[in-house]
Parts: sequence; C-alpha cells; structure tokens
Amino acid sequence: MKKNVILYCSVLSILLTTACGEETIPKPKAVLRLDYPSASYQATETGGPFRFEKNTRAVIKPKGDGRLNIEYPDMKATVYLTYMPVRDNLKSLLRDAEKLTYDHVVKADEIGVGGQFENNIHHVYGRLYEVTGNAASQTQFYITDSTSHFITGSLYFYTKPNYDSILPAAAYLNKDIRRLMETLRWE
Repeated sequence: MKKNVILYCSVLSILLTTACGEETIPKPKAVLRLDYPSASYQATETGGPFRFEKNTRAVIKPKGDGRLNIEYPDMKATVYLTYMPVRDNLKSLLRDAEKLTYDHVVKADEIGVGGQFENNIHHVYGRLYEVTGNAASQTQFYITDSTSHFITGSLYFYTKPNYDSILPAAAYLNKDIRRLMETLRWE
C-alpha cells in the first residue's frame, strides 16, 4: 500500500513538472478592424440655394421644406440637412443650432468643437461639433453666409448608440461632413 502511494505521488509529480512548460499568457482582446474604401467625391446639385461635393457612396434624398438627407445605406447612417433663410434672425438660428447640439449632453461624454470654417471668398462660415459618448448623434454642424442662408446638419446611425462600435464609421463620415462644409457654395 505504501508502495502504491509512493508510485502515485511520483507519477503525479512527474506529470505536473513535465506538463508545465512556459508561463501561460492570456490572449489580447480582439479589436474589430473596419476598413472603408477611400472616399471619392462628386459635385451635387441639391435643388436648393446651395451645392456641395458629396461622397459617391452617399445617396441624396430631398425631403421638401428645405430638408435634405444624405444617406449612407451600407453604413446605416444619414446626415440630415435643414436649410432656412436668414431674415434678421441669425442670432436665433445660431442659438437654436447650438441648443440642438447641447441637447445631447445628457448621454454625451464630451461635446467639442471639431472645427470652425471660414471661407470669405464664397461667404461660407460654420462650426462642426463632435459628440463623444453614447449620444444619439455623433456630429452636429451649421453653415451660413450670415446674411441670407443658414443650414443645420446632424449625423445619425440607425442603431442604438454605442460609441465604441460606431467610432470608425463616425470618423469616416466626419471627413465627408468636413468636405461638404469646405465645398459648399451658395446659389
């Protein structure tokens, strides 16, 4: 009996020492890699008093009453544009555009100014807001000539907001929105 115990202990100790090799290292967490094709832009007539360049992957859908949607079906996202004429109400329009942005502060981690745009030659002025966190809209912006025209815009995805998941798509579409703002011309 004593021999059996010694034999079992010997076999167990041999198995334990030979079975252990290098120290076990946990695998790093996987990160989803989303690659989007390089953007290609084309001039777009909107049917309204402005035009701009849009990504060829996007589809423009006029909605009437100064509203226009730029849809990205493969990304399940839409940039909503609303045009309003300026009639001695620029301060009110600016205040409303800022209020629309800061309504997202409830769910947002941060709202930062992603850029201020000035094109004195074409009279295009605007501001881009980047919203981080699980807010409904990741990007808000406005564009104006400060005398006659005013446009507000916002980016929405057709999904429950999860900032980490939509961040690559939001960054890609932010470039398109910047291009829209930089190439916008009043008619």
